[in-house]
Amino acid sequence: MHFTVEAQNRCRPFILESSIAIDATAGNGFDTLFLAQCVGRQGRVYAVDIQADAIARTESKVAQAGYSHNVECILADHALLGLHIPQEHYGKVSCAMFNLGYLPHSDKSVVTKPLSTIEALNAIEPMLARNAIVSILAYVGHQAGLDESLAVEDWITNRSDRYQIERLVDPENPSSPILWLLRNR
Repeated sequence: MHFTVEAQNRCRPFILESSIAIDATAGNGFDTLFLAQCVGRQGRVYAVDIQADAIARTESKVAQAGYSHNVECILADHALLGLHIPQEHYGKVSCAMFNLGYLPHSDKSVVTKPLSTIEALNAIEPMLARNAIVSILAYVGHQAGLDESLAVEDWITNRSDRYQIERLVDPENPSSPILWLLRNR
């Protein structure tokens, strides 16, 4: 299973044209571009990353595809999402995507961390629309990823009354990434 593609496929039905969406870990811009295509010309996508290189890659990708008009790239820790998303969009975000870990083809010592990811998840909760989805893709093949995955799983477990939760893994792969999909109840 290609988890990034699966996350996009599962999120697509929740994103209407004119929606507001968040890519909480912009990385190479693949999810940002996907979200921009889904929300259309009238929608808005906020893409956040702590690395300038990731923001530059994302800006380039969306510009080449002609979506710069509806994407705002933000150089910041995703824990600070609440400071960067306009209040007018609270309660209107139809999709938030997290692809945790490190930026491919870059410094692997710069990784998302449990505390900042949990802060980002907390910040996103009041932003979600009634019929919203959150996808969280965690990579457990290295210790930092495993630690973050455990923190995310604990956070999700403590909200099982709020969300319908789906957890996908490749049962054939002991270090399979984990894809969580959270839908408002």
